[in-house]
Amino acid sequence: MRNWDLTDETGHCQADKDCEDAAEICRKIGIPFHEVNFVKEYWTHVFTPLLEDYQNGLTPNPDILCNRHVKFSSFFQYAREKHNADAIATGHYARTSFGPFLERSSPEKNCLLFKGVDPLKDQTLFLSQISQEALRCTMFPIGEMHKRVVKTTARQLGSEFKQYAHKKESMGICFIGPRKFSNFMREYCPPQRGRFIDVDTGKVVGQHEGVQMYTLGQRSLISGVGAPYFVAQKYPKTQDIVVALGHDHPAMYSSTFEVDEMHWISGTPVPPRDEMELDFRFQHAHPVVPCRVRLDPEDPQKKRLTVVLTVKQFAVTPGQYAVFYDGDQCLGSGRIGATEATKFISGIVSGLPDESPVKDRLRIEVPERRAVMASC
Repeated sequence: MRNWDLTDETGHCQADKDCEDAAEICRKIGIPFHEVNFVKEYWTHVFTPLLEDYQNGLTPNPDILCNRHVKFSSFFQYAREKHNADAIATGHYARTSFGPFLERSSPEKNCLLFKGVDPLKDQTLFLSQISQEALRCTMFPIGEMHKRVVKTTARQLGSEFKQYAHKKESMGICFIGPRKFSNFMREYCPPQRGRFIDVDTGKVVGQHEGVQMYTLGQRSLISGVGAPYFVAQKYPKTQDIVVALGHDHPAMYSSTFEVDEMHWISGTPVPPRDEMELDFRFQHAHPVVPCRVRLDPEDPQKKRLTVVLTVKQFAVTPGQYAVFYDGDQCLGSGRIGATEATKFISGIVSGLPDESPVKDRLRIEVPERRAVMASC
């Protein structure tokens, strides 16, 4: 499956190497190899929304969008229609109630998504937006294995497979590769000069090349200051970035936030009350934390949520996906909207002197989001 076909500045395209490796493995184990091009679908449903989100002050997650719109939608339909496949199999570290090879599949039951047994490699966050239709027809053969066991098994297959066991894992956004993020963004989003503004004083403390270059919680690397500034809020209409002095500044933390367009993988929950005790994460490498989820009683599909965390979290980021768990079960996810930090910054700005450069330019609001609906 080829989703990206542009070379980097060195003339190298990682997709070519991955394709060669997949073809060689298929040859060695004696199964057919087919290549299908989904570059157009990826550009439409993943890359274009990603650029728009960054320009609108949001921080997207392209891996979640790719799984939702390409791997478990376009590829899933291709496998069924072109090859009459009953199911697809992927190398994600995840499990389902239907078993690793769908041996417990049941037409009368919904398929439930569970964390992989390897807590360091669990990938349910990236699968939190896929459809029930695709999930119930997907095998996860390695979801019940630890990564070290997978590598050991590959080495035991013989010397001709050892090179794949030692292959370096892909990290970060696939189409950026080893390049610096800022260099990549300059290719697609022209720099726009903007100001860093201190959240406490309202004073300009530095300059930057556009809100698309930064994400909440990122160290802003402003020269000439004694302590580090961190990005607390972005305003794409004015290209101003509000920064807070120090990692522990209250403007960097939230204990409540809103979620929009919640996707429930196995159907809308029906709790006895419009409130649920769950676990939450919005970054793959971070552990889950307990939370209380309040469901809107006026919303029958329960797509709008208010989340209250037991412990404040650093840089809860609009545009990212809040993923919810009930024990090991991944219930689904929705995009983060307004946060407690947004309201905190609004209160600070409203109290600044009228002559402050930040007060007359910034309109405190959650940046406009572009909804990307599932095609499956």
